[in-house]
Amino acid sequence: MMLYMDLFSGISGDMTLGALIDLGVPLEWIEQKLAPLFKGFVLRSEIVFKHHLRAVNLFVDVEEDNTSRNYQDIRELIIHSNLPESVKKNSLGAFEKIARAESRIHGQKIETVHFHEIGGMDSLVDIIGSFLAVDYLGVKTIIASKVALGSGFMDCAHGTIPVPVPATLAILEGIAVTGSDATTEIVTPTGAAIVATLATSFGPMPEMQITGIGYGAGKRETNSRLPNLLRMVLGKNSPLSGKEEESANPLESDSLFKSDSSFKSDSSFKSDSSFKSDNLFKPDNLFKPGSSLEREKVFVIKTNVDDMNPEILGFVMDLLLEQGALDVAFIPVYMKKNRPGTLIEVICRGKDLESLSCLILTQTTAIGLRYHSSERLVLAREVVELSTSLGRIMVKKIIDPEKKIRYVPEYEACKKVALDRVLPLKDVYARVMAELNPLDRA
Repeated sequence: MMLYMDLFSGISGDMTLGALIDLGVPLEWIEQKLAPLFKGFVLRSEIVFKHHLRAVNLFVDVEEDNTSRNYQDIRELIIHSNLPESVKKNSLGAFEKIARAESRIHGQKIETVHFHEIGGMDSLVDIIGSFLAVDYLGVKTIIASKVALGSGFMDCAHGTIPVPVPATLAILEGIAVTGSDATTEIVTPTGAAIVATLATSFGPMPEMQITGIGYGAGKRETNSRLPNLLRMVLGKNSPLSGKEEESANPLESDSLFKSDSSFKSDSSFKSDSSFKSDNLFKPDNLFKPGSSLEREKVFVIKTNVDDMNPEILGFVMDLLLEQGALDVAFIPVYMKKNRPGTLIEVICRGKDLESLSCLILTQTTAIGLRYHSSERLVLAREVVELSTSLGRIMVKKIIDPEKKIRYVPEYEACKKVALDRVLPLKDVYARVMAELNPLDRA
């Protein structure tokens, strides 16, 4: 699934969670998931109409919250929670963005940054609850419009400051923004952190098949001609159009694969009646609605190095993957004066482009790099835990274009079993594969 965040009137934490609830995430489910983390809060919502548009207005009612929280407190709370790993990762990423912004603005160490309004229970519920809701909907790709910003001045714990507030601007650094006629704050630091963490790119609505629309209501009077709403559009990746399909399928183009008239139908290569033209190789099946293939936009970063200790490359690969790279490859190349070198190729999402580029330029001897946007097709997959004769193991569940399911064990899970039971890793891997994919056995 993919989600488009239409920020025509900014974004805040309660607007985000309200829009996701409007898309069908049960309010009671979010409350139940957050209950082990926080005590003394209740979620409630009401339906409001702004410019005659129906929206969910969300409230986080807090009984009493006198807890003073800094960045380290919140980080520890999330790390030791039972939240799903993707929710933990997004939550930690969002609060780190806020902490780094506050640290730079106030000249404090990031560990000691104290969150005032953002450290309140309502903001914590908005941020973590939004990431839980995204996980609930099964969203894999999120794209946002340019972020519309307000203007004017507002009072906070530090006094009167300009809008957008400094923390919001710092969090949105590197993200496409635009002005609006709103004369108050319409993008809060909480909202900025959520969209900066989730969105892989910013721009117009992508091609998709819409499955749901949600509106979250803001509570301020913005004095704008636009309603104070956040709109979210949920959808499936759209199949390729006819023309795109032709160009994407080299076997049907006017390329080298065009049939040769010298190849006669009555040759030794007679067609097998058991091989039907509508089998799984027919490209039409790959892109029809409901296909397990998902389309998403990514970025490809490349650079060549020829003066670097090869042992360091393994360290760089681990760092890149830890920091969000989708894939990393090292390719042997020959460079100027026939010097052997290595092509470093990294695939990443738009939100990670800058940080991963900086990592490459810092950790390697490269003095420049190239990057370009690209689209990729991926099979639907998820990580699940299944029972085997070696115990419960985390595996990747993959669905192919014919809706067949196969399981691939996760390396770290097999490694742990191999070490615990003193077994060769290859034997653990083969045994799990054979048990979970019985049709693949010889």
